[in-house]
Amino acid sequence: MSRYKNICCVGILLSGLLFFSFFTFTSSVGTRSFPYQQAGLTEHQAAAHLISRFTYGATPGQIDQVIDHGLEKWFTEQLNAKINEDTLGQLLKDNDAAHLTNTEIVDKYVKGGQLLRRAIKEGVIDKDAVNKTDKKAYRQQLEAYMKEKGLRPEKELIQQFINQKILRSVYAKNQLQEVLTEFWFNHFNVSFTKNDCSLFIPVYERETIRPHVLGSFENLLLATAQSPAMLMYLDNFSSTGVNADQVMQAERKAMKQENPNKKDTHVKKVKGLNENYAREVMELHTLGVDGGYTQKDVTEAARVLTGWTVYPMGKEGYGSGVKKMLDKIGEDKMKARGFVHEGDFLFTPNRHDDGEKMVLGKRFDVGSGYEEGEKLLTMLAHHPATAKFISRKIAIRFVNDDPPQSLIDKLVNTFTKKNGDIKEMMITLVSSPEFWSSSSVREKTKSPFELAIGTVRSLHADVRDPKPLNDWITRMGQKMYYYQAPTGFPDKGQYWINTGSLLNRMNFGLAIAAGKVKGISFDLLALNKNHEPESANAALLTYTKLMMPERDIKETIERLTPLLNDPELQKKVNEAAANTNVPLVNTKEDKEVMDENRLLGDSVQASHKKSKPADDKSKYRLSQVIGIIIGSPEFQRR
Repeated sequence: MSRYKNICCVGILLSGLLFFSFFTFTSSVGTRSFPYQQAGLTEHQAAAHLISRFTYGATPGQIDQVIDHGLEKWFTEQLNAKINEDTLGQLLKDNDAAHLTNTEIVDKYVKGGQLLRRAIKEGVIDKDAVNKTDKKAYRQQLEAYMKEKGLRPEKELIQQFINQKILRSVYAKNQLQEVLTEFWFNHFNVSFTKNDCSLFIPVYERETIRPHVLGSFENLLLATAQSPAMLMYLDNFSSTGVNADQVMQAERKAMKQENPNKKDTHVKKVKGLNENYAREVMELHTLGVDGGYTQKDVTEAARVLTGWTVYPMGKEGYGSGVKKMLDKIGEDKMKARGFVHEGDFLFTPNRHDDGEKMVLGKRFDVGSGYEEGEKLLTMLAHHPATAKFISRKIAIRFVNDDPPQSLIDKLVNTFTKKNGDIKEMMITLVSSPEFWSSSSVREKTKSPFELAIGTVRSLHADVRDPKPLNDWITRMGQKMYYYQAPTGFPDKGQYWINTGSLLNRMNFGLAIAAGKVKGISFDLLALNKNHEPESANAALLTYTKLMMPERDIKETIERLTPLLNDPELQKKVNEAAANTNVPLVNTKEDKEVMDENRLLGDSVQASHKKSKPADDKSKYRLSQVIGIIIGSPEFQRR
């Protein structure tokens, strides 16, 4: 078991804190067994491992529940992802934006610049007075205009979207589906940092990613390629394979044919060939960087995918030039002219390169149109290099950062024989001895998101407001949906571990345990059946077992014991943080909360306090005990 060296010293009490790097079921492939016994695991340990890999963390008592239910039955139900989610549905009902279509979002949510242009266009604001008038009056004008038009700022859409993500991760019963939704979104990453695609990201996750995470990789690939979010994120929506002037002339001609007497044949200016998506679909989505393709293949693939764009949507009609042309042609004549309209996707033949192409040795004939794009993606989805690339990535996510080649080979075989069936790959994974080996169990490092959600689940906490929790996830280094590069967040522990991240994780543990993360409530004593530990040492032992079930906690207890009764622990963490430019937690408000919680527990369990211990030496803060458990090396592993 590898370990990270001690990379920070927070006084004597923190000097010893080191960081570690960290059955049978029936399916369409027949009956298989979970070979955990030959790896030396008990049934309880096997259940804990299943939960650690296929959920966001165990809730109190969940291990026993899985055993009573049957490991095989529990996993099969997770694969089917059909467990009733009525409770989650009630929690999400206030997130109305989570159910809107792309068109409804475009009509309701606007960016600042977009809002200003609308207001100027309608004469609400004088364009010559922008930024020259009183700023307060200017804001009031915009707010009044938004209210009149029923518009909302884009930031509200983003916050609702992130809120629902946290609520799903905490409360969903179909946990595997949520874990895989994050995995595949990260694989086919898009980002709010790319303004053009930001409004389409909520629907992208809801309708493009989540429904396909346990289905066919080919279908998932095609769905992402046609999504407005991906089309705009990697610029394929504007790619044209012929001379831009020719495109504009063709669109003017089409409009003129339908309206011979119409003089205004203005068409929005178009750009030339864009290779961004063609490159990333090979390097990041399918073949991998060593997949055997060349720059010539990228260029030819980009030509194949020209004309793939976004169908105009909303009252403002995104893509106004195309919208005018389509309005003139009419929906009934589009198909006859070679247009393809499916949902929010549009193929425009006048922007497509009709010439012959050659990609990875496969010829695409002249005049193939839309179908050659589908043919290309199908070829990439079933390519041997794709099988290897996807299999390795799944093994890294669910086994360890350096998975054995023997496991990857098994996954490749399943991917190939089962046509990229993701569910079948998960069955192969969990049926393999490599999954259960000592090199897999607890050998993954939690991302900030996994740490935060796992903490909430282990505390059996109620999430009334997800935003403060997301603020902490961001502070710990993972700003969800804002990773700018198309690679998505790295899935290896070394990316998350540095001096600042360790201190922030300890700060998070101390903060949430002390009740300082607003919007989160829990009852620490209830976790222990309302039994009050007699001492800090007893509390450490009891709650370490509760929060990290089925683990060898001896070394963890030894490392954490010196931290139990230090009244200046938070101060020392913050001093170390100041030396590493980590944002401090200990604000005036935080200090007031900590002073209130000086004795046993924190504010969320105050009703369970019976009396103060008579002996001053026995006084301790349960919140500090829980905080150092959350911030401990062992809790960081999954």
